[in-house]
Amino acid sequence: MNTTEAKSTVDAASATVVVCAFASQRLEQTVDCVKSVLNQDPPPGQMIVVVDHNESLQAELRPRLPDEVEIVANEHARGLSSARNTAIARSRGEYVVFIDDDAIAHERWLARLLSTFDDPQVVGVGGHARPLWETAHPAWLPPEFLWVVGCSYAGLPEAGEVRNPLGCNMAFRAGLFEAVGNFNPAVGRLGSLPLGCEETEFCLRAARAMRGARIALTPGAEIDHRVPAARATASYLLRRCYFEGISKAMVRRLGDSRSLDTERAYVRHALAARLASSIRRVASGRGAGEAAGQFAAVIGAVGAAAVGYLVGVVAFRVRRPAVVAPPALDPVA
Repeated sequence: MNTTEAKSTVDAASATVVVCAFASQRLEQTVDCVKSVLNQDPPPGQMIVVVDHNESLQAELRPRLPDEVEIVANEHARGLSSARNTAIARSRGEYVVFIDDDAIAHERWLARLLSTFDDPQVVGVGGHARPLWETAHPAWLPPEFLWVVGCSYAGLPEAGEVRNPLGCNMAFRAGLFEAVGNFNPAVGRLGSLPLGCEETEFCLRAARAMRGARIALTPGAEIDHRVPAARATASYLLRRCYFEGISKAMVRRLGDSRSLDTERAYVRHALAARLASSIRRVASGRGAGEAAGQFAAVIGAVGAAAVGYLVGVVAFRVRRPAVVAPPALDPVA
């Protein structure tokens, strides 16, 4: 244990850690993930694995995991948001922590994540995700697009207040769900379909309902997030960005004019800087091939996201997505 760390007032025994699983081919990864959580010092008070409509995976997990791990089926329609809501309903902890089934928690991950709740205005916290590549990191993929493979990306702050955490590594006060509602089942990943933004919509809803509440990124609360070879391709980049555009259209429809401020700043600053850097490198001849690939990746990804966003805008005008309405709340003290 690092003796230089300040002692937190938040006990890991008051935390419920949730892993949502859906794919049988991730059986070994899910087992490794759960073990990395149980090996935390100290470990969580409760561990829940929610299996999303896959009875064979649920049956295979039971003999592979300790008895104290609660393995339950998603009680609602398929989807990550519904699976998380199943866990929230069963959680006993004061804090609900989410980690992806294909991730490995670093040492002291849980303690560092929970320590951020020492600040009473922090209602949600996220840590960083480092890519664990099945193959080498493709040189053409700019670090600004590591979010595409579920990892921390260039432009994401190391610490401080953020709109929302990465969904693969995040925690919330349990009372927040009672106050503003659970994750919206109309938003988020459905099996292998790369939709997203369920945590974005939830955090925006919380911010609207609870003035003064903060979502924070904390350094040191890290996970390794596996990146299979199939995701280290240009086709996956374009597909993921297209569906991200659709997801952002839904977030905007459910939110207000400020809902996409983070994305606007990301495009204006992080992506603009990457394009400028790529142009300079191509002109200088230093790493011109890699730079040209990154330039093309940025242009293609932004274009795919823009098309997805337009498709989403049209679709959601025809069929308005369901709204999770929070109750009236007092401001955070």
